[in-house]
Amino acid sequence: MQSTLLAEKPAAADDRLIVALDVPNALEGLEMAERLGDAVSFYKIGLGMLTGGGLALANELKHDLGKRVFLDMKLFDISATVEAAVRGLAQYDLDFLTVQGDPSVVAAAKEGAAGKDLKILAVTILTSYDRSDLDAGQIRKGDVSEIVQSRALAAFAAGADGVISSAHEAAGIRALPEAAGRLIVTPGIRPAGAAVGDQKRVATPASAIATGADHIVVGRPVHTADDPRAAAAAIVAELRG
Repeated sequence: MQSTLLAEKPAAADDRLIVALDVPNALEGLEMAERLGDAVSFYKIGLGMLTGGGLALANELKHDLGKRVFLDMKLFDISATVEAAVRGLAQYDLDFLTVQGDPSVVAAAKEGAAGKDLKILAVTILTSYDRSDLDAGQIRKGDVSEIVQSRALAAFAAGADGVISSAHEAAGIRALPEAAGRLIVTPGIRPAGAAVGDQKRVATPASAIATGADHIVVGRPVHTADDPRAAAAAIVAELRG
């Protein structure tokens, strides 16, 4: 009996999986975290929840529930403003924070995070963008992967602890000598058969890790599932398989 129970026990959480709490407010976010329990150890709180109590939720997840927290703000402003904003956010003792990958923004964010363990991650090109979106935004011509690598190099030179990119570019970034010791975090992750939604450069959990990602970010396939805990456990099982 004991061996059967042990065999059926769900796998422990895996920090490589970051679940995006893309829900309307902190109350729903906390309820989802409670449903997921020990199946998930790392959460992302994005800009969409900022006015819904996102910082309060981040604080509770980190300090009351012992979770790791990724604050996805994608900050972009003049250097003095970014530095001040990051200095304020760093007081929450969170784990990851995103800023836009412009070198001046990255350097200012690193100044703001000085003395803290907060990792500054630079956004390269959003995973919901393809070449047509870059054209509409008047971003320079060229292959998306090449532009992502170029922005990653500039961010590393400015002091970024890591970058945000799709899994399509992770292998190329990981191969860069400048990427040694840096983090690669990949959104746009969809388990096989899951709806793509508004993402364009997507990958499965295992393939993203295989290409060099350190962490994957999964939102809707977990929090909209009939059984979010089982959905998270299945992703962890895929990562470990």
